[in-house]
Amino acid sequence: MEIIRLQKNVAIMIDGNFFLKRFNVIFGKDKSPREIADKLEEMVRYHLSGDNLYRIFYYDCYPYTKREQNPISGDWIDFANTKVASDRLSLFEELKSRRKMALRLSEVQSRGEWLIRPQKVKTMLEDHAKANDLTADDLYFNIQQKGVEMKIGVDIATLTLKKLINKVILIAGDSDFVPAAKMARYEGVDFVLDPMWNPIKDELYEHIDGLKSVCPRPERYQNGERDDKPPREVREPRTPREPREAKGDAQPRDPRAHEMTSSGQYYREE
Repeated sequence: MEIIRLQKNVAIMIDGNFFLKRFNVIFGKDKSPREIADKLEEMVRYHLSGDNLYRIFYYDCYPYTKREQNPISGDWIDFANTKVASDRLSLFEELKSRRKMALRLSEVQSRGEWLIRPQKVKTMLEDHAKANDLTADDLYFNIQQKGVEMKIGVDIATLTLKKLINKVILIAGDSDFVPAAKMARYEGVDFVLDPMWNPIKDELYEHIDGLKSVCPRPERYQNGERDDKPPREVREPRTPREPREAKGDAQPRDPRAHEMTSSGQYYREE
């Protein structure tokens, strides 16, 4: 008997700030914008597994561009000319050129304060150090992204209620998406979280339909134990397992199974 698997319309939603932090941990900080975009599309292909891609939504903020004075060194820092700002803008331009990629960009919010790096605070407490021991490099300017979680929630609700999708794959790592996930699941949408091997809180499990990281484990990738092969699926608690076909009926794998067509569709892997 032939098994027919219906394709799902999948929306991939990515918290850009979280994605880049995990990307740097797993693949290193020396990757170009083009290499980052290529890896991102590779993760998308592994997630689809024959389903139809509706669109990739990438959420991030424009970099901070004002000048601020370091309170220890007295030097003025022009954040618009920093490597972080230029790299982030270059990545945005690269992503805009990719097929079915939609950027949702917000603004960062400055609290106007310099904070001590957490690792330095820990060291100072252990060594009973004083404030006079601080250097300019021990401080960072407090900047927070604003509006990203709200845009993710609005897009999930809009796509769900308009019946444009029936599966969401969210690449993120916190619990701010829980209200939107509850609503989507109530409407019958399959909700999968990809934390890129970042630990999540236990209470998040009850608000998702699956937990699946498709990038290499950080420690294995850095030790050379894994190249670009996707890891095994971690958890799909509410997705019924499909029966396997008989070996005699198995079809040879289509080498195009993970390739994107010019129209943005992915070849289906039989």
